[in-house]
Amino acid sequence: MRARGQLRVYLGAAPGVGKTYAMLDEGRRRAARGTDVVVGYVETHDRPHTAALLEGLEVVPRRELGYRGARLAEMDLPAVLARSPGVALIDELAHSNVPGVEHGKRWQDVEALLEAGIDVISTVNVQHLESLNDVVQAITGVPQRETVPDAVVRAAEQVELVDMTPEALRRRMAHGNIYTADKVDAALANYFRPGNLTALRELALLWLADSVDEGMQRYRDQHGIAATWETRERVVVALTGGPEGETVIRRAARIAARATGGELLAVHVTRNDGLAGSSVAALEKQRLLAESLGGSYHLLVGDDVAGAVLEFARANNATQIVIGASRRNPVIAGLTGPGTGTSIIRSSGSIDVHVITHDYVGRGRVLPRVSRGLTRKRRAAGLLTAAALFAALTPVSAAMRQQLSLGSDLLLYLLVVVVVSLVGGFLPALAAAVAGSLLLNFYLVPPIHQFTIGRPENVLALVAFVVVASLVSRVVDAAARRSSEAARSNAESEILSTLAGSLLRGEQALPALLERVQETFAVSSVTLLRRDSDAPASGGITAASVDGGLRGRWSCVASIGENPCLRPEDADTEVPVGKDLLLVLRGRALAAEDQRMLAAFATQVAVAYQQRRLAEAAAAAAPLAETDRTRSALLNAVSHDLRTPLASAKAAVSSLRGGEIDWSADDREELLATADSALDRLTALVTNLLDLSRVQAGALIVRATPVGLDDVVSRALDQVGDPATRQGQGTQVEVDIPVTLPEALADAGLLERVVANLVENALHHSPPGEVVRVAGSGHGDILELRVIDRGPGIPPADRDAVFEPFQRRDDHPAGTGAGVGLGLAIARAFAEAMHGTLALEDTPGGGLTAAIALPRGPRSAPVPAPATADFLGDAGT
Repeated sequence: MRARGQLRVYLGAAPGVGKTYAMLDEGRRRAARGTDVVVGYVETHDRPHTAALLEGLEVVPRRELGYRGARLAEMDLPAVLARSPGVALIDELAHSNVPGVEHGKRWQDVEALLEAGIDVISTVNVQHLESLNDVVQAITGVPQRETVPDAVVRAAEQVELVDMTPEALRRRMAHGNIYTADKVDAALANYFRPGNLTALRELALLWLADSVDEGMQRYRDQHGIAATWETRERVVVALTGGPEGETVIRRAARIAARATGGELLAVHVTRNDGLAGSSVAALEKQRLLAESLGGSYHLLVGDDVAGAVLEFARANNATQIVIGASRRNPVIAGLTGPGTGTSIIRSSGSIDVHVITHDYVGRGRVLPRVSRGLTRKRRAAGLLTAAALFAALTPVSAAMRQQLSLGSDLLLYLLVVVVVSLVGGFLPALAAAVAGSLLLNFYLVPPIHQFTIGRPENVLALVAFVVVASLVSRVVDAAARRSSEAARSNAESEILSTLAGSLLRGEQALPALLERVQETFAVSSVTLLRRDSDAPASGGITAASVDGGLRGRWSCVASIGENPCLRPEDADTEVPVGKDLLLVLRGRALAAEDQRMLAAFATQVAVAYQQRRLAEAAAAAAPLAETDRTRSALLNAVSHDLRTPLASAKAAVSSLRGGEIDWSADDREELLATADSALDRLTALVTNLLDLSRVQAGALIVRATPVGLDDVVSRALDQVGDPATRQGQGTQVEVDIPVTLPEALADAGLLERVVANLVENALHHSPPGEVVRVAGSGHGDILELRVIDRGPGIPPADRDAVFEPFQRRDDHPAGTGAGVGLGLAIARAFAEAMHGTLALEDTPGGGLTAAIALPRGPRSAPVPAPATADFLGDAGT
């Protein structure tokens, strides 16, 4: 039986990059080498260069099947299996088969060929990969119904990227090497836009890089390779939650940034019991810092901190580990042995370890407060239990002194101590152990009824009894304390989880956080105060500022609960929130354990407050920016567009009034027509400028209604006039707007002016004999109107300048055909006022394309797709 075949896949970022060409070229190379190669299915899309490669290769005939009244050709899988070649060339791996064949998907046909021992060479585009399907749709606006599981492609023995720059692919498209001429403009305006192609290319490169990285890791695992392979710089920074964390993170980020593609991985190790004393608030700040610097944060669980860090580093193929210098006192470090940092250095092997010094080196750690373990009530119950059991046991043991040995008595009294430790913990059990030893000595150890011991072995037995009883009671007390701490940690985690959930659900951040603080700590009020010198003019709940005595003046930013605390001195508990903010609680003083939890809330409060400040600043700046943009466009129109018609009208009228020349009737008619035309253009322009001034003053709302782009373009071209008159040549305007194109949501008058100005510019800069095209297209919820010329174009570095006020490239005086227009600045202002955009792009083959993007109008009932749409490959993209 033949071994399973091998799969080779050519991956492309978009149709037309040359996947099928590369597959056929590889097939011809193998055939020339003597390999039995057949073509199972190849789609040339009528591309002559691709079709030429089929010559000399054996092609298995396709089989035709009927589906919904149409005859569709599919690969004949049984024929390929019966032919049993060495290599089969199968195009379009993600293709959906016509119902009625062996499998629903072509990749399943390929799996059948591989199981039969046939090697397969296939092709697929990145948009057909299952994991990237929604990402590609969001970028291009084109849904992809045909997908292939990533695992199928990743399982291939070879995946080769067929790469091409967006510019080269668009040139190939413009030259007609991908689609026919009637589809080129629509493709360039939609799917093959430069931004789309760049994003798709990046997706393909990243997906392939991840696949290569997985293959390398799989090879390392299969061969038991634990050594670090420095294929990519990965820096692991170990965090303790201490104050040195931010310094260490920033240093690690600089190390990672020195290498192209370097990764930063921050890691913190917590104990298995979850009782580590690290500050939750400090770790949260350090997590945010690491992520803001482009890194990732990872939380590990383990008792061996050094081992966990090294295991994580090796698992991620890290090249460097960054740790902070120890905060332990040198004397204590010498007594307790090597710390975590020393252990990491000793066991790191080939991984470089950087020890970062900081301001807290050698200062030691603050010892945590010793927990009291069980409550006083439990301890009292333990003492009462000891008294009751000893009172019952001692008379019985004294009466049976002759029948029981001292060892039996010691076991019975030890049992009492264990019971007391279970009830009351360490201290009552210790007291019971001492009391039990005295009772044994007085009542059961000779000489009786005396606190003396006659035999040395009895002394040893009583001492052992006290030691064992103390140890047992200590273990029970530690278990009780840990149980209490674990219960508190579990409650804290639930509270933080609830907090995160409330923020993710979109609750109003700052009030929601303060309310959570009030509920969690059972206080009467929670208030966020800000120093009055920097307090915002609005947004606080309390308008008045309050004298804060020695601590200055404060303003209330937000408050929850009755009787809010307006001064830090009046608060029962306070915690700093950033530089000038203070979170104050009234109702009860919090214990140290609660204040640790409150610090975590304070971190979230600081973030929520900054978000609110940024939102308020953005809301305040938006009207100013809009006013500034409108004012700039207005000034540009006044200085640029009013000058030309005024000059034309004045020159015509002055000529008629002058007596130096005796004008003929035809000359007088021409001058009057010139003045009339200029004044008409001036009237229309002033009308639009008045509307623009009303927009600036907030007195005019843009009337955005569903409008047909074909109607707007038709009216705009009427304003432009006869291009032959303007150019003295046969330049024409060609309109290509599909009748099925939906309506756009725009102001018809403003859009008409934008289109007229863009067409005028295109006519002015187009060479003789070239056609200016106005094309419409739609993708998703966006409609585009593109004015395409074949003129000299504008370099990318100069495109922003043409939108500035008082700018016009190759400006001409009146009468030379420059046209009045509103200018590109006015055109962009109008487009943005309608919630659209105006951008300039290169025209493939030379020239400039002005693209107006507008929101789509209300959707009508969907039009059913053709019956064969589900079975299209690259040609249907």
